[in-house]
Amino acid sequence: MADANAEWWRGCVIYQIYPRSFQDTTGDGGGDLRGIASRLAHVASLGVDAVWLSPFFKSPMADMGYDVSDYTAVDPMFGTSEDFDAVVAEAHRLGLKIIIDQVLSHSSDRHEWFVESRASRDNPKADWYVWAVPRPDGTAPNNWLSVFGGPAWEWDATRRQYYMHNFLASQPDLNFHNPDVQDALLETVRFWLERGVDGFRLDTVNYYVHDRWLRSNPPLATSVAGTNTETNPYLYQEHLFDKTQPENIAFLRRFRALLDEYEGRAAVGEVGDETRSLQTLAAYTAGGDKLDMCYTFDLLGPQFSAAHVRGCVEAFESTVSDGWVCWAFSNHDVVRHVTRWARPGGDPERMAKFSMALLSCLRGSICLYQGEELGLEEADLTFEDLRDPYGIRFWPGFKGRDGCRTPMVWEAGADNAGFSTGKPWLPVPASHRARAVDVQNGEEASVLTSYRAMLALRKQHPALVVGSIHFLDAEGDVLAFMRDGGGEKLLCVFNFADEPANWPLPQDIAVADTIDLGAGAALQDDALSLPPLSCFLGRAG
Repeated sequence: MADANAEWWRGCVIYQIYPRSFQDTTGDGGGDLRGIASRLAHVASLGVDAVWLSPFFKSPMADMGYDVSDYTAVDPMFGTSEDFDAVVAEAHRLGLKIIIDQVLSHSSDRHEWFVESRASRDNPKADWYVWAVPRPDGTAPNNWLSVFGGPAWEWDATRRQYYMHNFLASQPDLNFHNPDVQDALLETVRFWLERGVDGFRLDTVNYYVHDRWLRSNPPLATSVAGTNTETNPYLYQEHLFDKTQPENIAFLRRFRALLDEYEGRAAVGEVGDETRSLQTLAAYTAGGDKLDMCYTFDLLGPQFSAAHVRGCVEAFESTVSDGWVCWAFSNHDVVRHVTRWARPGGDPERMAKFSMALLSCLRGSICLYQGEELGLEEADLTFEDLRDPYGIRFWPGFKGRDGCRTPMVWEAGADNAGFSTGKPWLPVPASHRARAVDVQNGEEASVLTSYRAMLALRKQHPALVVGSIHFLDAEGDVLAFMRDGGGEKLLCVFNFADEPANWPLPQDIAVADTIDLGAGAALQDDALSLPPLSCFLGRAG
């Protein structure tokens, strides 16, 4: 493509690094930027295109860095600005793009902007956050709830007002209705563009703007009926007014205009909008003047079936006319998918290989989460081990996100599996140690080898990167679709079931040759024989 460099993000493979858990070089038990630089060769060896770094900015770490106190400073626990520059330089040397996390919807309450804002009702930054007077009885102005539990409003004794927080009380929401706030945030984005980053992952991108009139959210129909079984009360409301407001579109256009001042930069947004997520994704990626792509939580949940995957992809294809999606099965916010989709007595390695083949064949860009290339399962932690405020708040009904954030395992025989010479901030599970990089490197049947092979295969076939997708009818728990593009047509068939499946080839499809995925699927007498949790890939004549 003539514009391949400008649109490097279209169909790209992103690898997410959680800095605190990737590699420690100082012995303090937490990962750092120098550690990331030292391990980027491993990331490059997978065949990915870009690296997404979760936050490394200055922060009190109340929410593990998603509470930023200085948007343009590196937190000392991760190193220095020069260490960050070294990460960018090493990534670029290896042919990798660098994407950094931007947490624009809220800051830390330690940020100098909030310190000034809460000092009085008439200072220059008084309106930089979402403040509201109490109702006559002293209660909060409406019924909005925090994702992390309790009301979305915190009382401030100095201003004698409430301020809004969608997450922790120490994460006050910025007021995007104030153009000065938008200007200031965009300047922090420009700072990192000037520093050489290639793109941004926008945290909670649909949470930026709130309803000006602070109208209360209605309850969900299931809540009224008494059939809602969610463990978090946040999911008892229909979030019509506390997020996903139409004014957000204008800010995203401003954000995109800034990116377009720099060649080849891109942005991917995180959309958490319950049942409206695909509609929001469509609005945020349409027209070529907002975000390049977004991801939702549709495939980051517990559902694992051919029907569910087909339903999600077809819903995207029918809803989003000219936008782009980024699919992922795991990240730092959800239970690792090998565990999430596990069957009783199932083989986690087989699940890891199957899901990677599936992800590689979907239309869109894809994102991998550190450790999934090793087939790591969710760590089972005790309450005493937890560091995640979300998990601590809702334990034991919800165990939080620490189980997917445990340290990366590099060397099976080394202290803490090569992650740190000190006590790691989260434990290293013994079961993870057995799956360390040095154990799987060079092993023909390992999950790591399978990931490298599948990503290499994806790069070799333009149809998988930019081709169209068309689903074919299949009975049982079988998913079948065609990818068409770049002068080739590929037939992709996946058996999600625990039993063998037989899929007759449609009369209008002939398989010219089979692409061996080592899954045991075979073409026999115009039908595909598919072992449990297996896949078939073939060129259609």
